Amino acid sequence: MKTIKLPLTLLFFFFATVVFAQKAVVRGVILDENNIPLSGVNVTYDDAGTISDFNGVYLLEIPSKQDVIVTFSHVGHKKIQITLNLSPAEDYQLNPVMNTTIEQISEVVISGRENRRIEGVITISPELAQKMVGGNAGVENLLSTLPGVNKTDELSTQYAVRGGNYDENLVYVNEIEVYRPFLIRSGQQEGLSFVNSDLTSNVNFSSGGFQAKYGDKLSSVLDITYERPVAFGASLDLSLLGASGSIKDISNNGRLSGIVGLRYRDNSLLVNAKETETNYRPKFADAQTYLTYKFTNKFELSFLGNVSINEYNYRPLTRQTNFGTITDPIALLVFYEGREEDRYNTYFGALKSTWVVSDNYTAKFIASLYQTTEQEYYDILAEYRLGQVNTSIGDENLGEVEFSEGIGGQLTHARNDLDALILNVEHKGNLSLEENNIEYGIKYTREDIRDRVQEYEVIDSAGFSIRPPIFPPNNQPYEPYASPIEPYTNVRAINDAQIDRISGYAQWSRKTNLGNSQLWLNAGVRAHNWTVSGKGITSTTQTVFSPRAQVSLKPDWEMDMLFRLSGGVYHQPPFYRELRDSSGTVRPGVKAQKSIHIVFGNDYSFKMWDRKFRFNSEIYYKHLTDVNPYTLENVRIRYRATNNAVAYAYGLDLRLAGEFVPGTESWLSFGYLKTEENIDDRGYIFRPTDQRLKFGMLFQDYVKVIPSLKMYLNLTYNTGLPGGSPSYADPYKYQVRLPDYKRADLGVSYVIVDENKLHDSGWLKPFKELTIGAEIFNIFDVQNSITNTFVRDVYTKVQYSIPNYLSPRVFNVRITSKF
Repeated sequence: MKTIKLPLTLLFFFFATVVFAQKAVVRGVILDENNIPLSGVNVTYDDAGTISDFNGVYLLEIPSKQDVIVTFSHVGHKKIQITLNLSPAEDYQLNPVMNTTIEQISEVVISGRENRRIEGVITISPELAQKMVGGNAGVENLLSTLPGVNKTDELSTQYAVRGGNYDENLVYVNEIEVYRPFLIRSGQQEGLSFVNSDLTSNVNFSSGGFQAKYGDKLSSVLDITYERPVAFGASLDLSLLGASGSIKDISNNGRLSGIVGLRYRDNSLLVNAKETETNYRPKFADAQTYLTYKFTNKFELSFLGNVSINEYNYRPLTRQTNFGTITDPIALLVFYEGREEDRYNTYFGALKSTWVVSDNYTAKFIASLYQTTEQEYYDILAEYRLGQVNTSIGDENLGEVEFSEGIGGQLTHARNDLDALILNVEHKGNLSLEENNIEYGIKYTREDIRDRVQEYEVIDSAGFSIRPPIFPPNNQPYEPYASPIEPYTNVRAINDAQIDRISGYAQWSRKTNLGNSQLWLNAGVRAHNWTVSGKGITSTTQTVFSPRAQVSLKPDWEMDMLFRLSGGVYHQPPFYRELRDSSGTVRPGVKAQKSIHIVFGNDYSFKMWDRKFRFNSEIYYKHLTDVNPYTLENVRIRYRATNNAVAYAYGLDLRLAGEFVPGTESWLSFGYLKTEENIDDRGYIFRPTDQRLKFGMLFQDYVKVIPSLKMYLNLTYNTGLPGGSPSYADPYKYQVRLPDYKRADLGVSYVIVDENKLHDSGWLKPFKELTIGAEIFNIFDVQNSITNTFVRDVYTKVQYSIPNYLSPRVFNVRITSKF
């Protein structure tokens, strides 16, 4: 991969600004009693002061070497006064928690949580992401319980939102866009998500209708903020699936802070429980760090780094899948030879500077570099028998194939390599003018990709080579076919592609009144220009514009009710994967997919059983044009690299969240979705992500007489997705759905040490938290499937679809601790 030189403009990262010799600084985040950031809090001393922003963040300069009384005041909350005496140039971190006053508890108050409601963003507790049970626990595991989110592979962190696919979701960590590997085909190859839950302090998720400040994707935004430590701390998590640990600290003068996380993942426990007997040796590991240094009280520089090394060594041995009916049981018995060796190594580094130019204007500069080197090497020969199963109870051969109705084999081969380097340079600004807030940004991206794809598949049935469907029809094995043997699939290509992008946005927000009701307005536009070029590629340039708007109204009612209307035009300029067709050829003229998205939402906060609850509802409609059709197999997406389809999606999302059990947060969700596409004007058919019905539940509980004994339940039910057809098939002839997806994961833990059970002596003294527990994945042992294998019966010409099952019931042991 050739080297890309950083522009000279990045030198701004290495200068400092003003030094305040006789001043000190108090800064932090103001929270309410639910740990939600509070905006609009007055922070004052004498006649000077400031106001916390939309994220509850404030910064106040005060005189040094003297007692200063700092006052925090906010309508509907108790006033806080704190006396400080700081050294010159000291940077003091203070995160006060403001409680609601008894006299004003019935008054409707706009807080930081409401600011997220205004934007249509769901806020998720990072602590819940760390504790909730799941085959691949973490932030993405929690998303699977939200309405409109589809995730049907416990080994994968990929998710689809409201009819979109895995490539249509934006993921940010500290305002920096992150990426996922290109070549991954299945969940068991995937390893670790970029997002490390141990480092996370804030999780926000929008499933549609998001503002112009977010990038050019069609479906959703996951906005992660990593923690900025205020004191030393460490954590350790051990289980049969791997281990993770983190350590954080801050310097004595408060200027340098950092957090580091290490993770190791081993999916053998889940993979070895499947029907395919394997010799499986995975190594999934990564290291991440987030460092911040404050040069002055108004200028800071942060670094986000990640190194991920994933090695997937897989040697399948045998498989037997029983299917059919009780009266006519059938089995597929497969014997394997060969192995698969995959490597996905990614390296990511980003610098971000924040300069508070004045009380009204903040400038940010971001530069990031992402490199991924990936290889997929495999040669696997599968020889199968399809036949009748012995059902004689007591027979020593019970369950074995006695009579073969079909025999055959399959040879798959691949030598795929990819090396991608992605550079981003970005500037953002935020300007506040009285009740108006103006945000803007401009970004340059350079994508340099070297790709070699060499893969083929040979299928044999009863001793005859099955030819690809694009060739003239034949009646093998019943009639001889004299043409030369051809692989069933054969893709060979070498690509050297570069994509240069310039994108930007500008948006305006304002809070005002409509009579006695409160009204929030937001309007913005994005622009995106990109050029595709490379060896043997005709250079092509395109530009798109995406206007977006939001209106939120909080009526002057007794009820805490908020109504929101949002939407606009959303474009997704093609990434490299969307430019490469099924033959491996890069098509630079592929257009950006376009979606007109309208969302109407209602948020209702209320009290039930003297506890707080929230009911969220949204209805949405998407009209998509210039659609790039694709096939979905496990988590691999293969595009046609054309824009020959139109599509639509509409649905309803409902979510009830609150303290069903005092002191815990749980929720119930329901989603209805319908999405169809029309390819080449042949009529509307299901899209691969046409989910239809979705039920999700995340529930926490504890034993009243033993409050340290806790329970976590993660339950999902999805109606079956389309995808029960061969990957080569004409989608208009195969509109078969997979069975419904049903899964429940249960975790039980006992808290040995927490903030209420600290120990002053003994071996437990160093612990701030210590928990031991057991987890049961798929507690009802449901046989969920994600794809089908298709095998033909020699005698009856029947083609059977044999499900490829996901993991059965699996037990895990887990220990978590904090120091």
